[in-house]
Amino acid sequence: MTVLDLNGGRITGVEYGSSIPVQRQLGGLQLPQGEKSSLTEFLGALRGAKLEVRSGTNVIAGRLLSVERKTRISGGTTLEVDYLALLTDAGDVRTTELSPQFSVRLLEKGLSGKVDRFLDSVSSAREPDLRRMVVSADGTGDRSIFVSYISEVPVWKSTYRIVLDSKSGPGLLQGWAIVDNTVGQDWEKVELSLVAGAPQSFIQNLSQPYYSRRPVVPLPEAFAAAPQTFEATVALGRARLAGTVADPFGNGVGGASVKALDATGTVVGASTTGPTGAYSLDFLPEGSLRLEITAPGFHKSVIPDAVASLGGARQDARLNVGSVSETVTVQASAPSLEAAASSVALPLSTGSGRNLGGGARVPKAKQQSDTRGNSAPSEARARLQAAASGGDLGDLFEYKLKQPITIGKNRSALVPIVQSGIPAEKVSIWNESSGVRRPMRALWLTNSTGLTLDGGSFSVIEQETFAGEGIFEPIRPGEKRLVSFAVDLALTPGSTTDEERQRVSRCRVSRGVMTQHSEFRQKKTYTFRNQDSSPRTVIVEHPVRTGYELRSAVQPDETTAGFMRFRMKVDPKQTASLVVEEALPSETVVQISDITSDQVALFIREKSIDGSIEAALRPVLAQKSVIAGLLSRDSGLDEEQSNIFEDQQRLRENMKALKGSAEEKALLQRYTQQLNEQETRLEAIQKEKRALEAQLAAAHAELRRTIEQLSYDVKL
Repeated sequence: MTVLDLNGGRITGVEYGSSIPVQRQLGGLQLPQGEKSSLTEFLGALRGAKLEVRSGTNVIAGRLLSVERKTRISGGTTLEVDYLALLTDAGDVRTTELSPQFSVRLLEKGLSGKVDRFLDSVSSAREPDLRRMVVSADGTGDRSIFVSYISEVPVWKSTYRIVLDSKSGPGLLQGWAIVDNTVGQDWEKVELSLVAGAPQSFIQNLSQPYYSRRPVVPLPEAFAAAPQTFEATVALGRARLAGTVADPFGNGVGGASVKALDATGTVVGASTTGPTGAYSLDFLPEGSLRLEITAPGFHKSVIPDAVASLGGARQDARLNVGSVSETVTVQASAPSLEAAASSVALPLSTGSGRNLGGGARVPKAKQQSDTRGNSAPSEARARLQAAASGGDLGDLFEYKLKQPITIGKNRSALVPIVQSGIPAEKVSIWNESSGVRRPMRALWLTNSTGLTLDGGSFSVIEQETFAGEGIFEPIRPGEKRLVSFAVDLALTPGSTTDEERQRVSRCRVSRGVMTQHSEFRQKKTYTFRNQDSSPRTVIVEHPVRTGYELRSAVQPDETTAGFMRFRMKVDPKQTASLVVEEALPSETVVQISDITSDQVALFIREKSIDGSIEAALRPVLAQKSVIAGLLSRDSGLDEEQSNIFEDQQRLRENMKALKGSAEEKALLQRYTQQLNEQETRLEAIQKEKRALEAQLAAAHAELRRTIEQLSYDVKL
């Protein structure tokens, strides 16, 4: 709720009745709180209270002792009767039956007021959404107060009719809003706005005091939608346009803004020129586009007939010095690269006023009036006007009704919000992973209405006959979207998949690493048989897979986050195929320093390298062989040195054992001679090892130099 003082005063507060739970309002008074509480339960809750009970002429006063139900047999019939037991002031316990003439008067002080509060609480709980408020304002003189509030009402729904008066071409779009009045009172000439979007909204009961914070978790609602929806476009097309923006002297203009717009005025590509004035626009729709080029200090340049093509086209531009507010329109030069012929669907003019929607082309026979002077249905549709005007409202979109609306309480109304011609191409769409056995009949719509079409259901009327229905998500102005409405029983789909592992196609050697490029190829063939007497345009949704590259000549018309959409034509009573070839590149990395002669021989047999790379690897293998020989010599010297150390240990042990023997002198001389010879050999070994270390260092340096000099990039 929003409260404003329109006379410069100040709102001091808003008071309203609290919605404290009944059990808290009653305090210690334990009265029954069920929706169907009985008199017996009510009296039982008053146990101990002082009452006066009157039954016919019998009057009893005292404190309520109990309320009991007893069984009584009267005239052969078993009856259940309620009895009250009271304790009188004299100390007697007296009972009385609750007969139809029974009445009770509350004698205890304050008890009647408690019962009144109980009934007030029960009454207020019956209308939990009703609040009586008192608004206080501080100011002088009479106060004008503005009060607005938001009330929960059912969400308005959208439903559409797409009328096709011919087998192809523009159609007529009628949009209706379904509005429900459930607020409990009539809407008399209410100004109504319908807002479309996805704002965050929730319910928080601020008017009820909270005694403990407990989350309210609603049960999940099951939702199942039988109609099929399709993803929005990520890449509008595969066409490309590039060029250079220059000043009058031919110098490149850097930082210029380049925008490409389609026939509906929607920006389909934008870029900024680099330091040399070059720009590039990718993923454009094929065909004619409008280029708008702006840069500080120059006139705005407009090229209305630039052309983007699949093979890539070039469009240069020159800017004249002047104010950006001035615009210079130039004719586009012929593209430098010949592009494949394509058709561009121009938006249908909708006109204005009483001719709104009259742009839809209707066959001449349908435009004839009947013999009674009545208009044909197509003429009547063309004369209809939308009862709402649309416009952006921040992140939302608003349909504001042109005239106040009157809807009785608990009634609903259909309000026309869109009436416009719309480009609609009828196609058949096939997605193998959707689980549907047949292709779907669909419309490829371009939202040329200038309005945001809120998501909802739609029905297709073709040649004054119901053709199907479906649903679509919100569509922004200028957006192109596929919507299905029926199953195409005339098309029989089929597919086959071929896979193969390709040999190495490229070998690169750089910085001591050999990289061999190969790829895994997959060919998917989609086949369709058209049993109808009219041709079919089939849109095939092929999945986008991470890492795979498209290798086939056919290119998709557009790409979504999960699918590529290919177009193909199937003639009447004919079979046609679409082949989509993809490749998953892979790399094998080999360190040149670890390569062996056996590996080189294997690469030659598998044709993973050619003769030039083999010849370049031979010096590497030869140098590795030299290093291997030096390492072998070094290992031999280490082994000889180890053997000498072991033999010297043996001689020293023998010399210790000769003490006191007759052969001591002769053997000592002999052992000493051997030790001297071994020491001489050890010195020679150390010299050889030092020389080998120098040779190994030089050999390794030569190997690194040889490897670093290798640089090859060969396609096999």
